[in-house]
Amino acid sequence: MAYGEFAKIYDELINEDINYDSMINKILKVCTENNIEFNNYLDIACGTGNVTVRLAKSFKEIYAVDLSEDMLREAYEKFKKGKIKGKIICQNMAKLNLNKKFDLITSVLDSTNYIIEKEDLISYLEGVKEHLNDNGLFIFDINSYYKLSEILGNNIYTYNEEEVFYTWENIFEEDLLTMSLTFFVKKGELYERFEEEHLERAYTEYFIEESLQKCGLKVLSKYNGYTEEKVQDKSERIMYIVKKDI
Repeated sequence: MAYGEFAKIYDELINEDINYDSMINKILKVCTENNIEFNNYLDIACGTGNVTVRLAKSFKEIYAVDLSEDMLREAYEKFKKGKIKGKIICQNMAKLNLNKKFDLITSVLDSTNYIIEKEDLISYLEGVKEHLNDNGLFIFDINSYYKLSEILGNNIYTYNEEEVFYTWENIFEEDLLTMSLTFFVKKGELYERFEEEHLERAYTEYFIEESLQKCGLKVLSKYNGYTEEKVQDKSERIMYIVKKDI
């Protein structure tokens, strides 16, 4: 999973489903309620930088990390357009090494589900702890086990617009969701075809929270997505608010 050609059309596809304003408002509200400093912000698995650039307005120093150079190129253009001074770094989220601590660390839009190996999840969480200020917050979300197994699992979807058509075929087995996507993107009078395969692991809330505890992190609260609602059995996205357990 490299987000190659997909990076160029990622925003067009995902922006229809994400309410960035409510997400950012919720994150900033949580930060204010927990009296964090608004100095340093790190966005892990930043993708094309949609969340990074919106939160950047509230912080003095910005870092954005992603494994995909293609996605980071898109993020760089947004930094440039928004005149945002920040550091964009190509790095594996499970091997975080920035030699710096932050008041806020985010990893949103189910980036954590893309960590397939459980030992890598622990390494990722340990890295977060090492990069978090003592009074800092780590805010992340996951696609729930219910969503990956019941909503997305073993289903086929299609998307059809004039500029982009794609099919999305899912297979769910042994807690892994394999998403096979075939895209047809209009280039002039013709359509260019490319394929992507993405994997997400379905983690139970119990496993996530046990892993956080093992890594010296404690859950302050969790929500049904970026709302004020409590997590339900059929919540599709779970937002965690976490800090160091000191």
